[in-house]
Amino acid sequence: IILLPIFIPITIALRLTSEGEVFYFQERIGLNNSRFQIWKFATMLKNSMNMGTGSITLQNDFRVTTFGKVLRKTKINELPQIINILKGDISIVGPRPLVTKTFMAYSDEIQSKIYNVKPGLTGIGSIVFRDEESLISSVKDEDPHEFYKRVIAPYKGELEIWYQDHRSFLLDLKLIFMTAWVIVFPSSTLYHRWFKNLPSREF
Repeated sequence: IILLPIFIPITIALRLTSEGEVFYFQERIGLNNSRFQIWKFATMLKNSMNMGTGSITLQNDFRVTTFGKVLRKTKINELPQIINILKGDISIVGPRPLVTKTFMAYSDEIQSKIYNVKPGLTGIGSIVFRDEESLISSVKDEDPHEFYKRVIAPYKGELEIWYQDHRSFLLDLKLIFMTAWVIVFPSSTLYHRWFKNLPSREF
């Protein structure tokens, strides 16, 4: 009910623009590696998983609609996941639920541990890799999927295990605040000062 003033105009705008799709549903990995359908506002062209770079979105990706760019930049496209939270598929804070292809980029050890806790709407991996699209786009001489597997997945996996090792109510509150902070200040590295024992980033 509280979110209706946001949902209603966005729904109308999505129906009247691009391909008229309002919601986007996609299978993701959940608790104990189970599967569920995630809810998002539609920001990309239909069948986008079979176009361009597939499961990886690049900066200025041609598959992202004009209105979708606004929703993605502000993270408003993630709001329908409140339905997943109410259904019990995800929590507010936890490792981001991935599609199978990007999940398989993790090592076997990370795959066996990462979803021992319920995935979340936000988390330390989402905060640190808020610039993931631009990071991948900056690499010109390597396939995006190979770069993700070689560089991003190992570190993101370490971050998510760090979260499990330090999980607490206070940490969750800090991560919720930090999520809002980096949306407003996307270049901020405040999380480095707040979480001094994060795994070191070598790229």
